[in-house]
Amino acid sequence: MAKFRTLDSLDPRGKRVLLRADLNLPVKDGRITDRTRIDRLSPTIAELADKGGRVIVCSHFDRPKGKRVPEMSLAPMAEALAEALGKKVSFVDDCVGPEAEAAAAAMRDGDVILLENTRYHAGEEKNDPELARGMAKLADVFVNDAFSAAHRAHASTEGVARLLPAYAGRLMQAELEALDAALGNPSRPVVAIVGGAKVSTKLDLIGNLSSKVDVLVIGGAMANTFLAAQGHAMGKSLQEAEMHETALKMLAEARANNCEILLPIDLVVSATFAANAPSRTVGIESVPADMMALDVGPDTVAAIEARLRQASTLVWNGPLGAFEIPPFDAATVAVAQSVAALTQSAGLKSIGGGGDTVSALKHAGVAERMTYVSAAGGAFLEWLEGKTLPGVAALEA
Repeated sequence: MAKFRTLDSLDPRGKRVLLRADLNLPVKDGRITDRTRIDRLSPTIAELADKGGRVIVCSHFDRPKGKRVPEMSLAPMAEALAEALGKKVSFVDDCVGPEAEAAAAAMRDGDVILLENTRYHAGEEKNDPELARGMAKLADVFVNDAFSAAHRAHASTEGVARLLPAYAGRLMQAELEALDAALGNPSRPVVAIVGGAKVSTKLDLIGNLSSKVDVLVIGGAMANTFLAAQGHAMGKSLQEAEMHETALKMLAEARANNCEILLPIDLVVSATFAANAPSRTVGIESVPADMMALDVGPDTVAAIEARLRQASTLVWNGPLGAFEIPPFDAATVAVAQSVAALTQSAGLKSIGGGGDTVSALKHAGVAERMTYVSAAGGAFLEWLEGKTLPGVAALEA
């Protein structure tokens, strides 16, 4: 893993610290419905403030596209941050300019302020140098604690990091260390579980993983495409006929890389995609013409668990079935619980991430029992794909 400056080498006392956070939280009817990102972010802010830093928090929220959209203001987040920190957080109505500069200049050691939505400025997503300079003018040092936004070269993630001494916050550090443990310098054998609906959206992911892991488990509807490519009749199952040739090439590449691909050997099928719909388990050669595969079956679960018992590291991105509705959540829940048990009892390093994956692990009740669960979404996926993340590269010492 490349070397990054962390808070261990920063004495923030008396310094104005521009902290890039990710406060792009789910909000419904003006209320935050999931505070996970605030809970994970607050330790970095608290550490900097407790050590005498003057913490200036900035973030994007939603997609205002360079305009002031009142319902996309970060103002409500100031109250939520204050509650998490147990101290006052003042809100500033812009992220650059005279008002922001005056607020930053008036700060005392230990103060925390929150700036308005960086995406109110069109230059944010364009990584505009002038906007980055305006942000850098507010502070003495820059701390990026928003790994979830690090896959974008924006003014507040990459631009400002080139203008100030830049450090990784504790959340960013934890993400980078977890990802290094997952694929950078992992304990072997390494198993990866990849699920989701379409092969076409995870070509880069499967290609990169098959060159780095020992066993690649493919589940979800994307497994249907691989099975169909091998000649199995999949009934009414969701699959991509135009991806059959690509799927076969991917299997061949995995074999060339000495990576075992584990596809389903049995499936849970139903004529209806609905909660508690009648279903049954069939072998992959016996999918009825009028039914669709909505989960992998118990024999497949047993095969996955057998590989996991031999593994030292697991990387998980994507559920094994339609976990949102029973009974098609059974395989994902069963494997998740096995992963949690192995993490606790056998020292399995288990790293999961991606929106559906986080939801599935929470649904299974195991998110807190894994080694690390990333809330980064797109950035986590792009890192697994082997891509360079601009916001991370800008932090390299």
